[in-house]
Parts: sequence; C-alpha cells; structure tokens
Amino acid sequence: MVAISVDAPNLSQHLRESAGYSFLFLSDSNLQTIRAWDLVHAHAGEGGADIARPAEFLLDSDRKVRWRNLAEDFLVRTRPDEVLKAVDAAKIAVN
Repeated sequence: MVAISVDAPNLSQHLRESAGYSFLFLSDSNLQTIRAWDLVHAHAGEGGADIARPAEFLLDSDRKVRWRNLAEDFLVRTRPDEVLKAVDAAKIAVN
C-alpha cells in the first residue's frame, strides 16, 4: 500500500505518524503523478489550490488496474472491507 499526496513530505510524515499508519507516504507537491492518473481536484484545496482527488487503486503484479474507487469528497475513503472484497474478486495474492 502506498499513499500519494500533494502535501509536503514533512506534512505527510506527520500525518502518517500521528495516525499510526505503517505504509509508505509519497509527496507529489508538483502534481506530476496525480495529473498523470487524471486525479486533480482543481481548486479544492486551501486557498483554491489544486489537490488530489480521493482515489484507491488495486493493481496486480503486472501493474494492471484491477479495481478503482474515485470519490468527489476528500473526506470519503473506501472502507477496508470493500477493498478486501475487491482483492478477493480480482483473485490477487496479498503479501
């Protein structure tokens, strides 16, 4: 699992630590990856800044997208049980 955010690395690190997450957080402050995946939520951030649209992707070992969830509200995230159902449906081994 990897999270990608427009936040600066120190802010992402603080969120990861304060929330107790153990997975990798990456900073994409120039929105290069976020734009490549068509996930820009224009003017939705503080002061009208562009931010990442909330999204979850499940990729297989060949990097093929097997499932995705896109949300309009930055507070909305997929529940873990929904992700696990998608993993089961895609028959992807989880290590």
